[in-house]
Amino acid sequence: MRSSLTLVGTFWAFLSLVTAVASSTSYFLPYWLFGSQLGKPVSFSTFRRCNYPVRGDGHNLIMVEECGRYASFTAIPSLAWQMCTVVTGAGCALLLLVAMAAVLGCCMEELISRMMGRCMGAAQFVGAKGFLEKSKVEFDSS
Repeated sequence: MRSSLTLVGTFWAFLSLVTAVASSTSYFLPYWLFGSQLGKPVSFSTFRRCNYPVRGDGHNLIMVEECGRYASFTAIPSLAWQMCTVVTGAGCALLLLVAMAAVLGCCMEELISRMMGRCMGAAQFVGAKGFLEKSKVEFDSS
């Protein structure tokens, strides 16, 4: 089976796949930020959270000690977190798309040309830019 990629291109395809899987996995895990609330450890990400407070009877706060997601997109606490969820999700999708195309380029001859490789690199840049914007939103809103 011949490849349309050079040795450097094959290495790029492997790294693309590893980083896309790692980025997408971290997007779904609720362990972006850690802290404590009401004496219990809490963690959350853009749309998932673990050990979160809810209002109980008589305006008392009780800790729900489980991981869950927000009931709807509008239940995400702020506009910045909503934007972060969309931008990061789009970045993950773009990174996965490019990584899968790069892996197919390792298996098929004449699938990825020099120009296509440059376009895919630019798409990865745009996907990574989404993660950088996410970090900027996180730190600016704190």
